Amino acid sequence: MSTSEFAMTPRRPYLVRAFYDWLLDNDLTPHIVVDATLPGTQVPFDYVKDGQIVLNIAPRAVGNLELSNEHVCFNARFGGKPQQVMVPMAAVLALYARENGAGTMFEMEPAYANADDEMFEDETFEPAPTAQCKRARNRAPSH
Repeated sequence: MSTSEFAMTPRRPYLVRAFYDWLLDNDLTPHIVVDATLPGTQVPFDYVKDGQIVLNIAPRAVGNLELSNEHVCFNARFGGKPQQVMVPMAAVLALYARENGAGTMFEMEPAYANADDEMFEDETFEPAPTAQCKRARNRAPSH
């Protein structure tokens, strides 16, 4: 059997972790571009423009960062207000360095093809349940 006959896990979580580590190893500031319209995305909507938001995920900018196979979760301050952010992997569109743009854009993968079928009905920010991020972290491989 060829590998195309097997259901494979999405590569995006692995690439996010790899590019994140690579950028930090090169003393760069990693940012993610997020599709804020996808279900399950919890970001401060006051900062969303054209359905997207760019988030600094450098260690000095966020707390409790989790790069699991399902989500990117962290705590950060927006306008001085602490908030928890949860971004499903399907909503991560790109990861790049602020200083020089080094990084990558992510192509659509079959595992995420239906992630944008439903749009948010209520675009108000609700804090992500901490337990949900912890469950996602427990499923992620340790590095």
